Amino acid sequence: MDRRPIDYPLLVVALMLMAIGMLMVYSASAIYAQDLYKDSYYFLKKEMVFMAAGLLLMFSVKSINYHIYYKLTYPLLLVTVLLLMVTFIPGIGHKAGGAQRWIGIAGITVQPSELAKLAVIIFMAYTMAKKKEKMKNFKIGFLPAIGVIGFIAGLVLLQKDLGTTFVICLVAFLMFFIGGTRLSYLAAGIVAAIPALYFLIFAVDYRRKRILAFLNPWEHQMDEGFQIIQSYVAFNSGGLTGTGLGQGKQKLFYLPAAHTDFIFSVIGEELGLIGVFCILGLFIFFLFRGTKIAMKAPDLFGSYLAIGITAMITSQALINFAVVMGLLPTKGLPLPFISHGGTSLLVVSILVGILLNISSQGSKDYAHE
Repeated sequence: MDRRPIDYPLLVVALMLMAIGMLMVYSASAIYAQDLYKDSYYFLKKEMVFMAAGLLLMFSVKSINYHIYYKLTYPLLLVTVLLLMVTFIPGIGHKAGGAQRWIGIAGITVQPSELAKLAVIIFMAYTMAKKKEKMKNFKIGFLPAIGVIGFIAGLVLLQKDLGTTFVICLVAFLMFFIGGTRLSYLAAGIVAAIPALYFLIFAVDYRRKRILAFLNPWEHQMDEGFQIIQSYVAFNSGGLTGTGLGQGKQKLFYLPAAHTDFIFSVIGEELGLIGVFCILGLFIFFLFRGTKIAMKAPDLFGSYLAIGITAMITSQALINFAVVMGLLPTKGLPLPFISHGGTSLLVVSILVGILLNISSQGSKDYAHE
């Protein structure tokens, strides 16, 4: 197979987002870190370690022919399922904020649900490339795939991570659609999921409160509505040009999760509407380049893999934007590249590395079609 240069524009935009993330993590966390750990650089130093590891992974993965993932689909699924189950083992599973999402070993925490995103994308790309037209068949194409996705999504949901569950299902359904699955199957799946979603939201007290706070945060400004109201204040304070880098006030113990899930609010306050549009523009450009890579991929597996990766990163960014702006109920979902979070950054780096490798592949290869 002939080789092409990697997609340098996509690499540049990924590096820009990572650099912005490191800068904003420090700005959003310095005072909090000083108060909690007596070291204002605590989260910055962790972020720098994660970024160095992420860059190492990205540039290593970009040199690995992406067809290897075709062969590793089921081993990767098995490892992912095992890791998701390990989070429930006392002494190993790490609990924080009422959620059991992490594995804690020797002071290091890993979030397996982030790996689940990668596993689902590879599995869907493998299934659709292998079955092709059979994806229109309910028993052969749709049912086995939705069963695997449902099982993994269920394990993530048991960790009280509705946000990641939603993203996984959203990307899977998008890939089903692109892969030629009948719309009637997808519509039936959505209709069947509505009662379950209703139950998951309104049968769980904190989720029900989040919905009520989303509908009217001012009536819940002292509890579930507090975070989104502080986010509104941050965006309002930022105006057009922002208060200036490091000059934001909401991160001073007003806005919870300022350096993680709600870091976009800090960007809105300190960099203003201009900064917000710059971040939006970078993700739109990432979507454009990722789609172009998918269209030029040498085989179906590469195309579906690129589509899934691009959809996963950009849809998660879009949901994060919507949450911090009050357009969706509050949920714990990091902003790719930018939010502080080691596992998230490492997995996103791997995803970008795979995209870069797909972009470097040349002539048409039908071996996996």
